[in-house]
Amino acid sequence: MKTLAVFVTGLSISLLGFFSREKNYVHRTEEGINFFEGSFKEALSLAKKENKIIFLDIYASWCGPCKRLKSKTFKDESVVKFYNSNFINISLDGEVGEGEQLANVYGVRAYPTLLFLDSSGKIIYKTEGFHNPTEFIELGQYVLNLKK
Repeated sequence: MKTLAVFVTGLSISLLGFFSREKNYVHRTEEGINFFEGSFKEALSLAKKENKIIFLDIYASWCGPCKRLKSKTFKDESVVKFYNSNFINISLDGEVGEGEQLANVYGVRAYPTLLFLDSSGKIIYKTEGFHNPTEFIELGQYVLNLKK
């Protein structure tokens, strides 16, 4: 009986979170890349609808290059404009929840791993490590040209 009560309580909390979820799935910040806040499946659907490539940043909370990428590259004004207009951007901790699952699916071996995916989730391009703003924009341009 306790098991059933725990299950029902957990299900209720999950459903409450699902139905109270705000439908604006993009985390809007004053500065920096806007990262999608819905599920990966929802991001794939949005990418298909908007005919965009997904940029997926898989990081770890303890990773120094990941922190530099977030504090420097992802906040650069030219990077923000380019990535917000050309990609569906996602950033997930590769050691937690859906991020951990995707890290396994995509064979992440180092942090940060930067993936560019089509709307079916297929890898277009994969790289690792820190990229300065100029390199990061060049990388995005390269990926867009691959998709043409």
